[in-house]
Amino acid sequence: MNGADALIETLVANEVTACFANPGTSEMQFVSALDRQPAMRPVLCLFEGVATGAADGYGRMTDKPACTLLHLGPGYGNGLANLHNARRAFTPIINVIGDHATYHRQYDAPLNSDIPTIVGPNSIWVKSADTPDSVAAIAAEAVSASYGPPGGPVSLILPADSAWLPASTKPVVANVPVRAAPTGEAVDVVAKAIRAAAKPVLLLGSQATRAEALVQASRLAAAGFRVLTDTFIARQPRGAGVFQPGRMQYFGEAALADLQGVDLMVYVGTVTPVAFFAYPDRPSVLVPEGCETLTLSTRQEDSVAGLAALADALGAPASGPVQPLKVADASPTGPLTPQAAGVSIARYLPEGAIICDDSVTSGGGVAVPCATAKPHDVLALTGGAIGIGGPLAIGAAVAKPDSKVVSLNGDGSAMYTVQSLWTMAREKLDVTVVVFANHSYRILNIEMGRTGSGNPGPSASKLLDLGDPKIDWVSVAKGLGLPAVRCETAEEFDVAFARAMAEPGPKFIEAAI
Repeated sequence: MNGADALIETLVANEVTACFANPGTSEMQFVSALDRQPAMRPVLCLFEGVATGAADGYGRMTDKPACTLLHLGPGYGNGLANLHNARRAFTPIINVIGDHATYHRQYDAPLNSDIPTIVGPNSIWVKSADTPDSVAAIAAEAVSASYGPPGGPVSLILPADSAWLPASTKPVVANVPVRAAPTGEAVDVVAKAIRAAAKPVLLLGSQATRAEALVQASRLAAAGFRVLTDTFIARQPRGAGVFQPGRMQYFGEAALADLQGVDLMVYVGTVTPVAFFAYPDRPSVLVPEGCETLTLSTRQEDSVAGLAALADALGAPASGPVQPLKVADASPTGPLTPQAAGVSIARYLPEGAIICDDSVTSGGGVAVPCATAKPHDVLALTGGAIGIGGPLAIGAAVAKPDSKVVSLNGDGSAMYTVQSLWTMAREKLDVTVVVFANHSYRILNIEMGRTGSGNPGPSASKLLDLGDPKIDWVSVAKGLGLPAVRCETAEEFDVAFARAMAEPGPKFIEAAI
């Protein structure tokens, strides 16, 4: 056994069995060791941003970390945007980052970099295994750290000589931390404040939006208290039989208008809501003036237990409202719009499906009809770094091979990680990719006006338009190995999406809107 074997054996011993990889020379010992441990599934990604986003999707669906295999500092740098999203989603991920041999670092070879500094901002734990006998213990420490709570990406740096030299240690089993329940005092304080408030609202985030937490939150809704979630959620069940809270509005002025009169805001697995961006003469903090704020459970604590205790303290009913099953009886007709596509998606989405949403301005057209579709999970863009729709879908499909996965993307977003299509084809993943092609960074057109920058002129328009030349999405998808179709009408999209849900394997649909 060498250091690379010790690492993989320890990861497998801790149920880390998926590796999304883009290796280089310094990682060849790890690659070789994969042949000696078939329990670890290697998935090649042609760009590191696909690998890191896939690990995020896997972790969101399993609540266990996958590992990535990245080539030194530049390889990690290529995957940073989706690790930013993963950090905001509190997803456990083990980043294995190859490095030069310990004795070679001093020579400052062309690929040499300060890896600990590069990885630090988006890692909740960083350590370099500088000897082969330290690898197993450090790997177990990395696994434990990735769980948090609340969890997040960690970075284990593996020098080449630590990987190739003999290791005498056995695999080490990690200690997985357990969330503590909120104190009884915290529950009592919140319950007393809610009883005294004229218009209280509970704001849910992270673990508080999972299925078991929403069951408890529905009890509070049944008792007459308003429940909202953060705008962007790592994973949330949706559809028939599920309690659907309201959602914090994206634009700050809309959020404050929606919260008008609220005199108490209770945080459950989240913190003070703020505007996504600053705008001239508009507030940053989305809490109404004079509103009291309290925390029922922090992100580190058990929000399920906290919500259950609060519901009991307030004498809430044993159960609360859930969504009915209601989809359109007939297929939509006419020009293809996000709303028409949403009707078809809701009609044919099977129970247990997973939607990975990076559709930006088109997403609302899908969310509304899918609120009463068959029950499914939604993975959202938590950190605002677009280009995660395809990678998330890869990870979700590897994690849940028996579930249909639907990846919703804006055309600008999809181009960030278009290499994900190749991995879907190679792995024969059951993913249907929908790209809403409006040939524009439409969200930036909206934001330009909101920032007070005026209407775009000829030069500005060049940075907001994707139509010259128009991307031939069907050719791109077919070139990367996916069967693809372009839909220009609601009828065409309805047929294409129905077929994609009825047949196994990867599919690509360009929705020309």
